[in-house]
Amino acid sequence: MENNNDKSKIPSNFIKNIINKDLEGYLLDKKIHTRFPPEPNGYLHIGHAKSICLNFGLAKEYDAPCNLRFDDTNPVKEDTEYVDSIQEDIKWLGFDWEDRKYYASDYFEKLYEYAVKLIKKGKAFVCDLSADEIREFRGNYEKPGKESPYRKRTIEENLKLFEEMKNGVYGDGEKVLRAKIDMAAPNINMRDPVIYRIAKVEHHRTGEEWCIYPMYDFAHPLSDALENITHSICTLEFEDHRPLYDWFLKELEIENPPKQIEFARLNLTNTIMSKRHLRNLVEQEVVEGWDDPRMPTISGLRRRGYTPEAIKNFCEKIGVAKSNSLVDISILEHCIREDLKDTTRTTMAVLNPLKIIITNYPEGEVEYLDADNSRTNSELGKRKIPFAREIYIDREDFMEKPPKKFFRLYPGNEVRLKHAYFIKCEEVIKDENGNVIELRCTYDPETKSGTGFTGRKVKGTLHWVSAKHSLKSEVRLYDHLMLEDEAGENIINENSLKILKNCYIEESMKDVKAGERYQFMRHGFFICDKAGEKAVYNRIVSLKDKWKKIKNKK
Repeated sequence: MENNNDKSKIPSNFIKNIINKDLEGYLLDKKIHTRFPPEPNGYLHIGHAKSICLNFGLAKEYDAPCNLRFDDTNPVKEDTEYVDSIQEDIKWLGFDWEDRKYYASDYFEKLYEYAVKLIKKGKAFVCDLSADEIREFRGNYEKPGKESPYRKRTIEENLKLFEEMKNGVYGDGEKVLRAKIDMAAPNINMRDPVIYRIAKVEHHRTGEEWCIYPMYDFAHPLSDALENITHSICTLEFEDHRPLYDWFLKELEIENPPKQIEFARLNLTNTIMSKRHLRNLVEQEVVEGWDDPRMPTISGLRRRGYTPEAIKNFCEKIGVAKSNSLVDISILEHCIREDLKDTTRTTMAVLNPLKIIITNYPEGEVEYLDADNSRTNSELGKRKIPFAREIYIDREDFMEKPPKKFFRLYPGNEVRLKHAYFIKCEEVIKDENGNVIELRCTYDPETKSGTGFTGRKVKGTLHWVSAKHSLKSEVRLYDHLMLEDEAGENIINENSLKILKNCYIEESMKDVKAGERYQFMRHGFFICDKAGEKAVYNRIVSLKDKWKKIKNKK
């Protein structure tokens, strides 16, 4: 049997240090038990991925179980669509809850019994104050709260009223059940918090069976206890809720209570990390949906082309901390580049085409050139590229009046076509408005790539495609959804999506399937979003690595 106390090979962080200390002195077969408890009121985002990796990762490292539990205590915002998406995201990341899928709604009857027990102990009461009045009575950090005029109701009266709440006698907001703690407590969460409210809304699992629902702060610790969770790992905003978490467990006399540990949530530059705000973007149609590739949702990142490995490497790289900080999104982009650079085939794609006619190349002739699919991974093989009289290059690779150190194509200059020949620009064709519409060039047949030609050198190398053999495709260039204005506030980036409908890609891409990833030479890494005659490609990330430059400067 493995000695679970021997964790010397596991990279340490403060959570593991706590767990290791808790395991000291236990029997060798003593296991920790973690859980990932999402609320099914939206799609998971990259911040949830950090929590998933932490909770399921700890379970894997300690050879222990990890539950998936949906905290479905607010039927107003919950939906089975979100339940399904959450399960898909967790499995896509490579984690498995096996047979340990639970819902807080599994425990509604038991939670009701716990609430009755608190009433019988004189630790809970039914309150008739409105939500606004409760907020007003609560006070603030400078002054203590005021006790509700209903706080002195008898146990018998509270039991009767709470049962009537359960039986649907009262309408939404008419009454709530509150814990009876201390209205002068320095921690506002301990000032007689609401633990049950009335909501006559159909629940996605229990239907109309219940019309009262437990608050998250009440359901969470008790659900943990019912599942024998040992370490309830939460993000840092729940630190002030820990005394309340522990109060419920103590007052309800829970044996071997779980321990809540808080870690810093993920804050990422250029990124909205609020499920509520992400929902607004969807509902206001700022984005196409929860899986829009600009969204930081796991489904959005998946459609954008991110891999599970890149996301898990990102979570490992940023680590687990106790204090909040802001993580540069370039680290996430660095992780996907690192994952794709040696595993994706390279192809040539022209996103803003400019036609070239090679006047001294025979009309009707097609020559197939050899090209490596990867500069770094020979196992990805080779491909054949058709070369003909008419080709496309990217318009940005030509300038009629170039500045100094412009080494691409301009009148009289010679460049190399990747995998092909040297060409020289001889003539510029313009339309009636003076716009460049075509170039006439000549090629040197002695300069064929791979022949060892050493007669002269050129400084520029351009990617290209054959005009008659390339595939017309749509390419979507994504940028950060959020930008920072002069005041340091996040604003929507109006140019977060650029759709290019007249792009041309090598004919070797004709059998590409949706979900396959490629490197478009000089443009970045892309994923096929839609295959077929009208293929669509999403740019995952550009080739420029900002984080590597930042790291090298330090």
